[in-house]
Amino acid sequence: LERAGIEHRPAPVDVDETPPEGLPPGRAAVEVAARKARALAEREAGGLILAADTMVVLDGEILGKPATPERAREMLRRLSGRTHRVVTGVVLLDARRGVVRSRAVESRVTFRELSPREIERYVAGGEPLDKAGAYGIQGEAEAFVARLEGSRSNVVGLPLAAVRELLEEAG
Repeated sequence: LERAGIEHRPAPVDVDETPPEGLPPGRAAVEVAARKARALAEREAGGLILAADTMVVLDGEILGKPATPERAREMLRRLSGRTHRVVTGVVLLDARRGVVRSRAVESRVTFRELSPREIERYVAGGEPLDKAGAYGIQGEAEAFVARLEGSRSNVVGLPLAAVRELLEEAG
């Protein structure tokens, strides 16, 4: 947001990030982002609240944040040499008016084949444990990406074009 010239103040919230069952990934990501926005609105009076949630989807399954290094290894082995979707739900809540605007943005990411040694080294560094799908394109895993279709900022976790659209709609 700072690089895009958008004034903001980070305000983390603690909410359940479990995707609702039965919803397509885009709607599920928007719902989790809305939970975050509502939780912050309860704490803060008024203003615009921007929240986002990113999900990695492979073979129709949402890959969350791995709870253990073994789960991270498993996710990375599954992503190796394959194309997956990265879906981010973005919510802009005008807390004064109670108006909610949202977008779901999807990108496709193809990983090159990863060696067991690369996966082990990456997991040992700790980076994948707090990332959806067990990787962060803004970190060491950028070297895993053979092709990216769509918004790179979406894969990082905040699709800036969608954020600008929502802010323009809100005036």
